[in-house]
Amino acid sequence: MRKRIGLFLILTILMSLAMSYTAMGQDVDYEQVIEKAKVLSVQPTSGDTDLDILGSDFFQETMIVTVEILSGEYKGRQVETVHALTGDIGYDVPVEAGNNVLVAIDERGGNEIDAHIAEYAREGYIKIVLAIFVALLLIIGGLKGLKTLLTLALTVGLILKVLLPGLLAGYSPILLTVGISIVITVITITVVGGLNRKSLAAIIGVFCSVLVSGIIAYVVGTNARLTGLSSQEAMMLMYIPQEVEFNFNGLLFAGIIMGALGAIMDVGMSIASAIEEVRSANPTLTTKELVLSGMNVGKDIMGTMANTLILAYAGSTIPLLLLFTAYQESLMSIINMDLIATEIIRALAGSIGLVLCVPITAVLTGLLINKNKAKDKINADVE
Repeated sequence: MRKRIGLFLILTILMSLAMSYTAMGQDVDYEQVIEKAKVLSVQPTSGDTDLDILGSDFFQETMIVTVEILSGEYKGRQVETVHALTGDIGYDVPVEAGNNVLVAIDERGGNEIDAHIAEYAREGYIKIVLAIFVALLLIIGGLKGLKTLLTLALTVGLILKVLLPGLLAGYSPILLTVGISIVITVITITVVGGLNRKSLAAIIGVFCSVLVSGIIAYVVGTNARLTGLSSQEAMMLMYIPQEVEFNFNGLLFAGIIMGALGAIMDVGMSIASAIEEVRSANPTLTTKELVLSGMNVGKDIMGTMANTLILAYAGSTIPLLLLFTAYQESLMSIINMDLIATEIIRALAGSIGLVLCVPITAVLTGLLINKNKAKDKINADVE
């Protein structure tokens, strides 16, 4: 059994690597040079600039900003740039001396460059929070924490190096997401739980639950005429330089699978581990008793994890829900909107997969673990 699981694990890794190499082979002649910089000084504009000529009705304030480039080919260069504010706090980047920012660099020839402030440099704060997260995992989790970091790195790597390049290369989002979900599920559960029947039961339970969740979302979404274009980001994909003809329904399906996978893996592994612990404490329990024990644990987990999925999706739409509430839109109008209906189906489909994971994993774990017990009993009788 362990040899079969090991072989399957190797095959899934090879499959993901093959997809990665194929996807990365699709080069795109599009590149924007973004570098880190530090704001040295900010001075209000005096006289006509290119931005002033466009008219003062659009720009609320313009300024001359001197920045020092901190990374890349032009590291150390100081550049003056005209920076404008429109009064829109969602898009403006107000700066002052000492701010760390990102600049978009354009080469003009003759070693001359233009630099335009694009965004604040926030990665320093992200690194601090990441360091706290890693430290807590290692201190509290020990070896398990280290394994968690490895599986997390693998998940992020597969998304960045396989899923996204594969989608841009034109691969089917449905097949690609299912394949990557299998790889993530197999490796994560195997690394955390080891090569054993408990892990096998959790893997099968998670995969079946996620698949059912995705199928429900796809069928219902298609019949409900969800476009997959409910967000601005999705609509912008129609104009990217790669000119890929995306299957937006497929992308919606892929997002639902990815969104539900983590929570369902948590439920599947928790139930399988609980049943194994119960059997270790009382080896005389029957398969039915083990399954019932797993179901009881699953019922407790089910309530909190379903809330986790619903709250996660609801949290991402709070500004929109507030907008509807402020304008007193009717409930019927709200739930029939493409954006809201998409989020509702996404949340419910993920929750259905989570609920199904409980009985599927409980039954599989009970059968597989007691099969091992029966084999051990036969061997003991023979001896």
